[in-house]
Amino acid sequence: MSPVAIDWSKVDHPALVFDRFPSRRSVVYGVKGIVSSSQPLATEAGLEILRKGGNAADAAVATSAALNVTEPTSCGIGGDAFCLFYDAKTKKVQALNGSGRAPQKLSVKYAQSRGLTGSIPHTDLNSVTVPGAAAAWIDTIEHFGSGKVTIADILDPAIRLADEGVPVSEVHSHAVRYWAFSPCSLLKTASANGDEMLLDGKAPLPGQIIKLPNLAQTFRELIASGKDGFYKGRVAQAIVDLVQSKGGVMELTDIAEHKSTFVEPIQYTYANEVTVYECPPNGQGITALIALGILESMQEQGLVKALSEMKHNSPEYLHTLIEALRLAFADSQWYVTDPDVRHVPVKELLSKEYLASRARLFNPQRTNPRVIHGNPNNSSDTVYFSVTDQWGNACSYIQSNYAGFGTGAIPKGCGFTLQNRGSAFVLDENHPNGLKGGKRPYHTIIPAIATRGDDLFLSYGVMGGFMQPQGHVQVLLNILRGFTAQAALDAPRFCISAGTPDSASEHTNSKIYLEEGIDLETVNKLRDMGHDASIAVGFDRGMMGRGQVIQRIQDISGRTVWAAGSDPRADGHAAAQI
Repeated sequence: MSPVAIDWSKVDHPALVFDRFPSRRSVVYGVKGIVSSSQPLATEAGLEILRKGGNAADAAVATSAALNVTEPTSCGIGGDAFCLFYDAKTKKVQALNGSGRAPQKLSVKYAQSRGLTGSIPHTDLNSVTVPGAAAAWIDTIEHFGSGKVTIADILDPAIRLADEGVPVSEVHSHAVRYWAFSPCSLLKTASANGDEMLLDGKAPLPGQIIKLPNLAQTFRELIASGKDGFYKGRVAQAIVDLVQSKGGVMELTDIAEHKSTFVEPIQYTYANEVTVYECPPNGQGITALIALGILESMQEQGLVKALSEMKHNSPEYLHTLIEALRLAFADSQWYVTDPDVRHVPVKELLSKEYLASRARLFNPQRTNPRVIHGNPNNSSDTVYFSVTDQWGNACSYIQSNYAGFGTGAIPKGCGFTLQNRGSAFVLDENHPNGLKGGKRPYHTIIPAIATRGDDLFLSYGVMGGFMQPQGHVQVLLNILRGFTAQAALDAPRFCISAGTPDSASEHTNSKIYLEEGIDLETVNKLRDMGHDASIAVGFDRGMMGRGQVIQRIQDISGRTVWAAGSDPRADGHAAAQI
């Protein structure tokens, strides 16, 4: 099937349908490559590699490394990464899981011996899983890259930014001030090395220049020695020394044995129109696919009218999406875990029969107060960015520290913070996502790619903890409704329970946040339907996630045109290669 075609004579072309939602930014168009990220300087780093002959995967790694410098409150080499790559030659989508594992000696019993219950606190260094980003960068280049640029070329823009300094952007500055000094002066208390990522011991204000020379040196060691430059030697030793100094059990062997995993992406074809690809568990991408399947089944069974016939962001529309996502979260929060340790019933969860049974739990008049996970075996802070290139490839990439700066702990002389991804484990040996040494936890970060037939349609994602699958669903449905790539991101969104389902119990929390721009009458109607609804304004809109979209469309001559949007809730933008 061909991609969506531009026909300037028709008013229903997405670029001409302003009445559906008035976008706050213009779509960025290009015919070579496009980079869309949450930081302008990181976008430029990716463009630099495209200009040197690198492809979308090469440019994605350059963007990723530059984001470590420009937005370390969300991501870094001390965290994890996931990648989806669309190969224009084979028209296949491939996936890389760059998440790390818990230390071998870490167990539920050890955590409980430290007085912990439920989960490991974000500031406890036993929440540190082995950082996977460094290996993911190298594996992305080696397996998906063009071979025309080296890792030295690719990391050079980030090294220059770290050495020469970058002016801090507005939203990022707010995040630094929050995570560094509220609620617990994180960078100051997590380790003795907090000043490595502050400006004269303080959080930088917008426009102030901050340098990260120790991070630049870490990048140079990755260039000089490959994976060994991070997973063995000075950096690995610094990580272990810090973790063990705070009661952690990570050892050098845990780090040295880390490896990325190339996996088969999971997929769901919605309405016989668009196939959405996600990374499989231990990622939560299946949440978005389950929700899409439930929504499709609701419409097929006549439980609701077609979503396209509902007014956008009306009470009826929002209630339908919210309830579908709550059902999806109830399943993913229970079943998603490390598939190398425990089977995840992906095929069964995405079967038509099971999705239909879940859809029948929907009440069009009221919210379901208690949504528990089903049994498919019986019935059958984060940054996201997207890159495309002149050859038609696309790289959908995401990386994260988990909660802001992660633990906030900085290995001495390394210039990055360690993630706290292990906080996602459940301290219950009988839970599928129960803590176990050598195991990967439930992971929130998820890139997405969508195709029409075999042809690329979208490379997109929405960062932000448990908001991510909610964003994937809302943005995709916006685009299918006719919104442009930019308007689909601009449109007000909802977020279930600040993005966090209540995994402590067996049902998802019904607290719903609605972004300013959704009218009060709609909010009140949802409250009447049983939703605990509130309005998110100002910087609180950050809970709605921050997305990037690159859409493949076609000129009337048949030539590919890239149409990109970048979320106004972040500091960045999309930019095209010339």
